[in-house]
Amino acid sequence: MSENLHKIHLTSFQVIILGFAGVILSGALLLMLPWASVKGAVTPFHEALFTATSAVCVTGLVVQDTGSYWSSFGQAVILLLIQTGGFGVVTVAAAVSMMSGRKISLMQRSTMQNAISAPKVGGIVRLTKFILKGTFLIEGMGALLLLPVFCHDFGWKGIWMAVFHSVSAFCNAGFDILGREGHLYPSIVGYADNILVNGVIIGLIIIGGIGFLTWEDICEYKWKFKNYRMQSKLILATTVCLIIFPACFFFFADFQHLPVKSRFLASVFQSVTPRTAGFNTVDITMMTEASKVVMILLMLIGGSPGSTAGGMKTTTFAVLLLNAVATFKSQEHAGAFGRRIDDQVIKNAASIAMLYFMMFLAGGIMISTAEGLPMLSSLFEAASAMGTVGLTLGITPSLHKISLYVLILLMFMGRVGGLSLIYAVFSGKNKANARFPMEKVMIG
Repeated sequence: MSENLHKIHLTSFQVIILGFAGVILSGALLLMLPWASVKGAVTPFHEALFTATSAVCVTGLVVQDTGSYWSSFGQAVILLLIQTGGFGVVTVAAAVSMMSGRKISLMQRSTMQNAISAPKVGGIVRLTKFILKGTFLIEGMGALLLLPVFCHDFGWKGIWMAVFHSVSAFCNAGFDILGREGHLYPSIVGYADNILVNGVIIGLIIIGGIGFLTWEDICEYKWKFKNYRMQSKLILATTVCLIIFPACFFFFADFQHLPVKSRFLASVFQSVTPRTAGFNTVDITMMTEASKVVMILLMLIGGSPGSTAGGMKTTTFAVLLLNAVATFKSQEHAGAFGRRIDDQVIKNAASIAMLYFMMFLAGGIMISTAEGLPMLSSLFEAASAMGTVGLTLGITPSLHKISLYVLILLMFMGRVGGLSLIYAVFSGKNKANARFPMEKVMIG
């Protein structure tokens, strides 16, 4: 038996997936404890598992209002799970190892590289330290900026609320603890006109969602954009476009009843938050169906690789778009910023996009069939889970167990990443050396 165990060799991608699964299960067991809820009752396993998955996968979908149902202990567990999920399980494990003075092995370095989408193993420990310091610094600054508002409204409790919402926003989780009996699932609608709260939350979401390697480029090269990695250039350009264009659309398609200032804030906020954050300042059930479809697209795209965000990633979307443009122009290779994109990267992007689209569609169909809900609402919920966003049209708390397990699976897949899943399942499979004869297939 022991010999068989020694023979077990897990790839770095399998380690990442098992790590996330282990943390989720541990979090679920903690949330089931009586003192995790305000009423002191044992939380059903499926509800605890859903909440833990949502926290670790930094989604924000909930079946119980976080502010009114969970006790201080329960909220602390959720916050710890959010922070762990935002960092990545592997990064947290590496941080613990470094603090204990243990040497990081080559296998651990390789796993860390895959976990944060670093280009090479060299310098990975230094990069991890940079990520940890940067994260706590930004979250701390966010909490300090939110402190005056929350302390004014909630007294000393405002300190905890400022910390919680800062971490939740930076990790793109979308959990809030503003709910109370009679006023459940409020998100931050009460601060829709507060420029400070809107600005801080938006800033934290964007910073957390652009990726750790992009931070490094910004810190090293400052305003010298031409010196950035091509990946960072793509991320920043795509992020700006995915904020500006949807914001303009929402401004003209929705919120006509609001004053110009409120309309502008709502439009910008709702263009940022669908890419994996999950906060909302308006009732999104009242938005037009066209806007909901745009939000579904934004949710599926998500944040950037090596960030706290989920989704199929901005670089995947950008690469597919650039490849389409190159094809339309009859160019042999896709590229941007004076650089050519590797064909293998394009293949990976197409595979990930197809995986996300199929899982999102299958999840929406299953929820719609099981619950008898409109297809658009079901697809919105599925996209929110798959993109680890947390926005909802209000149907999640009323879903049956089978639909909740569908969402759990989608959240998990959305957080660990399509590429990690593909490699975890198929790595180690025997590759045939022989090549079949080629034959053309007509496309289009």
